[in-house]
Amino acid sequence: MDRNSIIGIVIIAVIFVVFSIVNKKPAEQLAEEKRINDSIRKVEEIAQREAELEKLKKELNQPVATENAVEMTPVAEVKVKVDTVDYRKIILENDLIRVVLSEKGGRPVSVELKDYMRYDSVPVRLFDEDSSKFGMQYSWNNRPRNTGDFYFQALTKSNDLNAENDTQTVIMRYNRDEANYIEYRYSLAPGRYLLNMEIEFVGMKDISTPLGSIDLNWMINSPQQERGRDNEMIYTTLYYKPLGDDVDFFRMRTKKAVQEESFPTSLEWIAYKDQFFSSVIIARDAFLDANMQSEIKSKSSKYLKKFESRISLPFEKTGNYTTGVDFYFGPNKYKLLKNKYGEKRLYDLVTVGKGIIKWINQIVIINLFDFLNRFISNYGIIILLMTLVIKIFLLPLTFKSYMSTAKMKVLKPQIDEINKKIPKEKAMERQQATMALYKKVGVSPLGGCLPMLLQMPILYAMFRFFPTSIELRQQSFLWAKDLSTYDAIFEWHKYIPFITNTLGNHISLFTLLMTVSTIISMKFTNQSNASSQQMPGMQSMMYVMPVMFMVFLNKYSAGLTYYYFLANVITIGQNLLFKQFIDEEEILAKLESKKNKTRKKSKFQQRMAELAKQQGYKPAKRK
Repeated sequence: MDRNSIIGIVIIAVIFVVFSIVNKKPAEQLAEEKRINDSIRKVEEIAQREAELEKLKKELNQPVATENAVEMTPVAEVKVKVDTVDYRKIILENDLIRVVLSEKGGRPVSVELKDYMRYDSVPVRLFDEDSSKFGMQYSWNNRPRNTGDFYFQALTKSNDLNAENDTQTVIMRYNRDEANYIEYRYSLAPGRYLLNMEIEFVGMKDISTPLGSIDLNWMINSPQQERGRDNEMIYTTLYYKPLGDDVDFFRMRTKKAVQEESFPTSLEWIAYKDQFFSSVIIARDAFLDANMQSEIKSKSSKYLKKFESRISLPFEKTGNYTTGVDFYFGPNKYKLLKNKYGEKRLYDLVTVGKGIIKWINQIVIINLFDFLNRFISNYGIIILLMTLVIKIFLLPLTFKSYMSTAKMKVLKPQIDEINKKIPKEKAMERQQATMALYKKVGVSPLGGCLPMLLQMPILYAMFRFFPTSIELRQQSFLWAKDLSTYDAIFEWHKYIPFITNTLGNHISLFTLLMTVSTIISMKFTNQSNASSQQMPGMQSMMYVMPVMFMVFLNKYSAGLTYYYFLANVITIGQNLLFKQFIDEEEILAKLESKKNKTRKKSKFQQRMAELAKQQGYKPAKRK
C-alpha cells in the first residue's frame, strides 16, 4: 500500500469519527426517546387488552333492566381495578367479623375476625381472595361454566341496609340476559359469626347439571395463625357432619400428603378447621353428597393445608328455584358453639377427645374452667386453682396409692430375706415365695398402680383440653407470653438432624420443669417400692420416660406442661405430708397380725369346697 492510500484511509476514519461526535445525542435525550417509545407500545397493548376484556365482560355480564327487577341502589363499595376491568368489593361487617364480597364471582373473598390477632400481631384472616375459590358449576351451550369467573353486580334493596335490627343485606346478581340470572343474597346480623346466603335461579332452564342437583366448589388455603406451626398443623383438618350421624374428620396426625373422602350420602355441614378457628358451610336441609380433599402444604409456605370440596346442592330447573347455605366464620369456642349453634353440633369442632375423655372435658373440665373464669382473669391462676380442685378430688385415690406403696416398703426386709434364701437362678420359685407372702398379709403388688390408672383419664383429658382451649390463646403468665403455645427460653435457627425434627428449635421451660418434677416424683415413689429392687429395668425407666415425654411435649401448649408441673409438685407435697402422719411400724404390725389369722372363705370358695366334697374329693392336710 502506497503513501497516498494510507493518507486516504486515515482521512476517511477521521471524517467518520468527527461525524459521529457531531451527531451523538445526549444520554438524557436517548432515555426520553426510549420512554416515549415504551409508552406508545404499552398504550397499544392496553388498548388491545381492553378491547378483549370488554368483549369478555359483555359475554359474562351486562346489567340488563328486566321486568322482574326490583328498585335497587348500589351499596357501599371499595373499588378495585385488575387488568383494566373495574369491579367492586363490598364490605359487610358487624361487631365480630368483617366480610369482603367481590363482584368477581359474587363471593366472599376475605373474612377477618375483629377480636383476634395472629401471632405476629396481624388481624386473623381466615382466607383471602388469592387463597380461596367459590363457585357453582354447570354447562351451557356445551361449554363448562363456573360462577366464580362471572362478573356480578352488587345491589341492595334500599330499606335493607339500615333495617331496624341492623342486619346488613347485599345482593349479587349475574345477568346472563333479560330472562335469565343468578342472584346471591348475603345477610349478616349483629353479634353473630353466621353469614346467611340465599341462592336464587331465575330462568336458567337451559343449563346442564347432574339430575336434581348443582355442584358447588369451595376451596381455601388455611393460613398459619399461631407461633407453633407443627402444633397448629396437628389440629388443622377437615371436619364433616353426616346427616343423622356423629361428626367425623380427616386424620390429624398423618404424614400422608393428600387425604380424600367421597361421601355418597347426605351431609349437614363441612368445616375447614385450624387449631382455634373454622370456616364452615352449613346446609339448610342437607347436601346431597360431597367429595372432600385435604392437602398438606410445604413448610416454606405461609399456608398449612389446602382444603377443597365438591358439594352437591339440591337444584331443579323450574325457571325459579331458591336454595341457600349458611357460613360460620369464627372461633372454635365450646360454650359459644354449644349455646348458639348447638342444634348443628358445631361444638364438636373443639377437639376434646372421645368416649370418657370427651365426657370428662365437656361435663367437668370446661364447666370448671368457665366457672373460675367468671371471677379470675389471670389464666395462670385459673390453671393453678383447677389443678388444686382436681388433686383434692383425686385425693382418696392418691392416698390409697401411697398406702399401698408404704405396705410394700415395710415388707421390703422380708422380701430381701426371701431373695437371700432362694438363689437368683430359681427365679420362678423366688417369685412364688414373694407372692405367697403378699397373699398372707393381704397386700397386692398392683395396689399402687390401680389408683394411678384410675387417674389417667383425667390426665389425658387435660392433654386434650389445653392445646385447643381458645381462652388460653395469647394469654401470658410469668415468662410464657402465650399459654396456648410453647414457652421457649432458648431457641436456635440452625437445622440439627434428629434434634430439630423431634424437639424442635427451642427448649420450653415449663416442659423442662415438668420433666424434672416427674423424675423427682418417680424417684420418691421407687425408693418406697420393694419391687423396684427386683426389676432393675425400672430404675432406667424412671429417667427414660420423663425425657421421652419432654421431647414429645416440648412443642405443645405451655398451659398443658404448666398443669403437669403443678400436678407433680402437689403430688410430691401430698406424699411428704402423708409420710409425716403415717406410722410405718403400725402398718407392719397390722400386716404381721394377718399372717396367723385364719382367712374366712368367700361364698364362692365355700361353694366350690362343697362341690368337691360331694364328689368325694378330700383336700390334702396342711403340714
